[in-house]
Amino acid sequence: MGFFWDLIQQTAIQEQLEKSEKLEDRVTNLEKELLETKSILRKTLVALEKHLGKDIDDNKKIG
Repeated sequence: MGFFWDLIQQTAIQEQLEKSEKLEDRVTNLEKELLETKSILRKTLVALEKHLGKDIDDNKKIG
């Protein structure tokens, strides 16, 4: 009986490890996507400030 219990536990551990790896991959992808989004947002803000000639983000400069 102990052998089967060990086998069940090992299977559960392996499944959790696979889920964790998938989660880590998802987090890595989300972090990359966030950086890309922030970059696009910054470029958009700079272009908008230049177009309007107005400081939108209150950093005391245009663009």
